[in-house]
Amino acid sequence: MKDIRIAAVISHSKIYDIDHNLVFLEKWLKLANDAGVRIVCFPELNISGYVIDKRIAETAEEIPGRISKKLSEFSLKYNIVILAGMIEKDKNDRIYSSHIVAKPDGDIGIYRKLHIAPVEKELFSGGDKVQLFEAEGIKFGIQLCYDAHFPELSTRMALKGADMLFIPHASPRKTPDEKLKSWLRHLTARAFDNGLFVVACNQCGKNSAGLFFPGTGVIINPSGNVIEKYTSENEGMIVSDFKAKDLDIVRNHRMSYFLPNRRPELY
Repeated sequence: MKDIRIAAVISHSKIYDIDHNLVFLEKWLKLANDAGVRIVCFPELNISGYVIDKRIAETAEEIPGRISKKLSEFSLKYNIVILAGMIEKDKNDRIYSSHIVAKPDGDIGIYRKLHIAPVEKELFSGGDKVQLFEAEGIKFGIQLCYDAHFPELSTRMALKGADMLFIPHASPRKTPDEKLKSWLRHLTARAFDNGLFVVACNQCGKNSAGLFFPGTGVIINPSGNVIEKYTSENEGMIVSDFKAKDLDIVRNHRMSYFLPNRRPELY
């Protein structure tokens, strides 16, 4: 991978109000651009808003569509790679919690959430592809919220060559500090076991459906150590410089990089 500056945004989203959410997404893009950020990650469903209600399907769009076109325009305008969440509709009217990877050259990547939480199964279909994306000299995977609780997924992405995992959340309940403590039980393990960076961020604040999202963000290095964290009820952004040498130190260490010594024939 190349050295790169990356940001994770902890933001509030209004449900059923795509236009409002796009306006505030651009606000953060301006700040990220001013900070010299090359890739910026937003929370799960930050454009559509998050609620367990069948009405949310009204905000679903096919890709390409209005939302993906707007993200491409923003990406070109600010010369920044955007990772942002929306409800995607396929040609059979199935809906997905999807995360878009928009690049300045107009390329659009799509990650569909693979593991659907029990409370979401009446609304969302699950994706069926474990895929990686490439931008700005790094190879990365995306997991959405509940996905991160399944360690096999992170290992699969690492084996495919991921340098980094972005894990956007729309995770309600708990205080920001309690949410961070919960995340650190498993997100540090995903980084440490697989020798890669992890970037996670959550929505924040109370939405009109009565859901409260604790504002939480964290960046973890390939040794499993927290290098940036954010806990607040308010919106914010964490920025970090990712160094190739930090990845190399772990992956060139005989005892600290575990993937080459797996024995999958046993399990």
